[in-house]
Amino acid sequence: MRRTFQILLLAVFALTSVTALAAGQKTTKKQRKELEETQVKYDSTLRWGTVEDALPYLDPEYARLHPLTDLELRRFEQVKISSYRAGDNLPLPDGRVGRNAEARVINLNTQSERVVRVKEIWRWDAEGKRWLQANGLPDLWQDQDR
Repeated sequence: MRRTFQILLLAVFALTSVTALAAGQKTTKKQRKELEETQVKYDSTLRWGTVEDALPYLDPEYARLHPLTDLELRRFEQVKISSYRAGDNLPLPDGRVGRNAEARVINLNTQSERVVRVKEIWRWDAEGKRWLQANGLPDLWQDQDR
């Protein structure tokens, strides 16, 4: 009986949380659909494309503040993403959307594969009417301890 009460309480809490998120969400249904389509293309680009193919997804403001060097661009040529699995979108208080992803990265020189955790932030560009990746390209060389 106690377990049933706990499950019922958790279900009510989950419904309340979803309702609160939906009420506080600032994106329209059309924008959410556009976000999903953009993310599918972005995921596919990271998996099958080149780093140059992924650059148009970046927020120009972020790219201006954090320009990629030639060395960083060449480092992307040394790896291949063998898998890119993203989680659910989570609305952030400022109207942006975040999600976590897991990338499997193969070093082309050693053929060793490792898993990298990626945090994405997506921002709606009202002027361009599109979603932009506001957190930069994935850091495929991050410390393993993160």
